[in-house]
Amino acid sequence: MLEKQMDISDNNYIFSRKTLWVLALFCIAAFFLFLGSALFNTRGEPREAIVAVSMLDNGDWILPVNNGAEIAFKPPLLHWCIAVASTLTGAVTEYTSRLPSALSLCLMTLCLFAFFAKRSSERAALLTALITLTNFEVHRAGYACRVDMLLAALMVLALLALYRWWEQGLRGVPWGAAACLAGAALTKGPVGVLLPCACAGLFYLLRGVRLWSAVWRLTLVALAALLPLAAWYCAAYMQPHGGERFLQLIYEENVLRLIGKMTYESHINPWWYNVQTILTGMFPYTLLLLISPFFIRRGKSAGEAKENSSLWQKVKAYYKQMPAVRLYAAVCTAVIFVFYCIPASKRSTYLLPLYPFLSYFVAEGILWLGRRRERALRAFCATVAVLGIALTILYICILAGLVPESIAAHGRHADQNIAFFRALQQPAWWQMAVIAVPLMAGLLYFFRNRLPRLHGSLALWSALLPAALFFALDGAYQPLVLNAKSDKRVAEHIALLAPEGTIYSYRADVLLANRMHPFTVNFYLHDRVIPIDCAPQAPEEGWILTGNNEIEDFKREYPQYAPTLVYDSRHRSSDDKKYLKLYRFEKRVGAFKRPQSKRVEEGYGQPAHHNAR
Repeated sequence: MLEKQMDISDNNYIFSRKTLWVLALFCIAAFFLFLGSALFNTRGEPREAIVAVSMLDNGDWILPVNNGAEIAFKPPLLHWCIAVASTLTGAVTEYTSRLPSALSLCLMTLCLFAFFAKRSSERAALLTALITLTNFEVHRAGYACRVDMLLAALMVLALLALYRWWEQGLRGVPWGAAACLAGAALTKGPVGVLLPCACAGLFYLLRGVRLWSAVWRLTLVALAALLPLAAWYCAAYMQPHGGERFLQLIYEENVLRLIGKMTYESHINPWWYNVQTILTGMFPYTLLLLISPFFIRRGKSAGEAKENSSLWQKVKAYYKQMPAVRLYAAVCTAVIFVFYCIPASKRSTYLLPLYPFLSYFVAEGILWLGRRRERALRAFCATVAVLGIALTILYICILAGLVPESIAAHGRHADQNIAFFRALQQPAWWQMAVIAVPLMAGLLYFFRNRLPRLHGSLALWSALLPAALFFALDGAYQPLVLNAKSDKRVAEHIALLAPEGTIYSYRADVLLANRMHPFTVNFYLHDRVIPIDCAPQAPEEGWILTGNNEIEDFKREYPQYAPTLVYDSRHRSSDDKKYLKLYRFEKRVGAFKRPQSKRVEEGYGQPAHHNAR
């Protein structure tokens, strides 16, 4: 039997709308001011962005070839979104590439607030939204040009819509849920449909819906949501560079990855890796988990001492009185976590869809502490405030020269560490204002008792103080450091040496199923880099980009060419951690025939797919 949704007065609806607008402004300040400040500094972001570049340049929006040889084996919704956003600015940039992730996170957050405000309480809903925005894993994903945040947002929105469908007695067609599920499938494949349906189905069964009724209804919704994905599969298969190889890649990513039988290792981790990644991903709220036990006394009241009920009986009693929305959040968290413990391939971003529901329980815990154990909440807020103040003071010391540069000149990559240290000493004027935000927030927290208007509730401070930390990290600290790490400077120098034409790349440790490319350099060179073993014909001369001392392997594999060093970047690539070098090569006199490369013999001349994500 379905439970009735609690009534909400018109006044509460009006207040919720005002809070919703404030939350929307908070999202804009948190994500859209500095979205393009950091250059691409990992291989993942330019690998996705370059697909949109290929779409706009070549007009192939189904299965474009990029990085000289790759075909996209992930569905194209993210790349479509990037390409559409980039048409407004005239080019694919860091900002437009990250825009779909930021927009999807903010939309998901606003919908979470509206969902929980109607079914729980306004304070719990607002705190859930703020915690979702300010935990490390979700916040990082909202700033990344990757498929994970878009996938997570669409899956969460689908789960919210499937709960509403249950409230309506599973009557009619949940078009909103079907649309979100279809989008999730077009982002990363069938998992975007099957996992939300599994979560909703288990909840339906726990709430008394008959098995067959739940199964056939969710099956119809899933089939409808999978139709756009099936259409893309068919269109991609019919492309000249699709065919059987495309089907093999789809099978490997969606089936072999799940059962742990991929042809190459990809993010292989034990099951407890997911526990570890949640603890780190929920930072700084993990600190609350560590602090709270010191302020919670364990003991039995007189009534509890007389009670001899077993643990199982207590669990059943709690389950019977548990609000439906809380049970739904628990089911979604548990099912998503268990599902991603099954495959051997595990990444922290796979668990993104459970964070909004986990944030709801953290919000309830914070509100409970505020009522019952305020000292624990004060200790948590003070810890985060001190972290923000200490970080700002340390940075001021660096700017003042009180911290010597020699402190960074240690380790295997001392030159890179020194580059990071020097970059921190060159902030823009506006970044100085951003850096001061955690300091000001920390001071306002400690002096809040003297400022009644800023006193607020501890629960709200527990989310605003982490937000101040992330604001400084996003606007100042990370761009300064990560821009020094990026390969863009190398790409710009190569563009001066070779302003036009193809630039070939060579990697000694290349694997067909997991090919490494100079992704970042290639993006900033506008997709001009091609693996030399994938060249349509043997070049007479040209440019070759290698890493470390790979040129010696190149000479042995291509003895017909004579390379000459033109540019040693002395820069450690953000893609594969190799020091990039550019050579000019030409065919030796008397070398008329190109020897058959071992890579070509093994099939390396065929277009390779995206690196494992």
